[in-house]
Amino acid sequence: MNDKTSINRKSNTGAVEHVTKVHDREGDIMALATKEVISIPPTKSIKDTAKVMMEHEFRRIPITDPGSGKLLGIVTVMDILDFFGGGKKFNIIEKKYQDNFLAAINEPVKEIMSRDLVTLTSKSSIGDAINAMLDNQVGAIPIVDNDSKLVGIVTERDIALSLAGKKSQETVHEYMSPKVFTTTPGTPLESACKIMVRNGLRRIPIVGGEADISKANKKLLGFLTSTDVIRFLNAKELFDNLNSNLASDVLKTTVSEIMVEKIITVPQTLSIGDLCQLFADNNIGGVPIVKDNEIVGIITERDVLNSVRRA
Repeated sequence: MNDKTSINRKSNTGAVEHVTKVHDREGDIMALATKEVISIPPTKSIKDTAKVMMEHEFRRIPITDPGSGKLLGIVTVMDILDFFGGGKKFNIIEKKYQDNFLAAINEPVKEIMSRDLVTLTSKSSIGDAINAMLDNQVGAIPIVDNDSKLVGIVTERDIALSLAGKKSQETVHEYMSPKVFTTTPGTPLESACKIMVRNGLRRIPIVGGEADISKANKKLLGFLTSTDVIRFLNAKELFDNLNSNLASDVLKTTVSEIMVEKIITVPQTLSIGDLCQLFADNNIGGVPIVKDNEIVGIITERDVLNSVRRA
């Protein structure tokens, strides 16, 4: 899955060296954070917000007051998935607009943004960021000044990329999630969105292709990410080919039409440092783990953060 949100490619080696060792130095976070943050006003439509996110390959974008620059909220790809059929925010389409997809996507983004935010200051440490992300199960933390103005943002990806290529004895097997939520190619988009939103998943493996159900449940056919879904919903071709304005028609699309079939997988023996290098080289944030051609787990940037906290 692509995500260029807050990737700071300037030299920051000095501070990064402390990520796995002494990651509680005051102010370390600004070495990894993006300082020139793209944000949008609360009046921007959900449709246009999705466009901005896809243009920049963002998984989230802060919402700020255009006059004062104060942080008002944040919207993530998961909020948009929720809106498009995964959760409670779908009520906007279903009830307020009687299932009129084209009308609902012009709602202002403030209707679906998250307002209850966890923030950091420029004096926060990398350790503070890791703890805040893991404790609150979020993928990014905005950084604000004393007037609540947005001055930066740091993401799970920023921290994971800082570990790329570093020597590590820790392996993927130690931190992977062995419980893997999956679905099949014929699953409707609405059902896939619900699985992802209800379980807090930004990516889900697609399995099947075997007559023996026990083997089909483990044979990897594709990968679906939240960004893949937003990219599909944001595509001009989708709107051009709609036979109606109904969200229910859009959500009948099967996973097989959207999923990525060219999948990067890793063995359980891969080191965390090499995993982060793989993330950096391919601009992804999670991969399935396979053994004997069967999926046995999944590992993401959040799992990498766990490896740092436990070190």
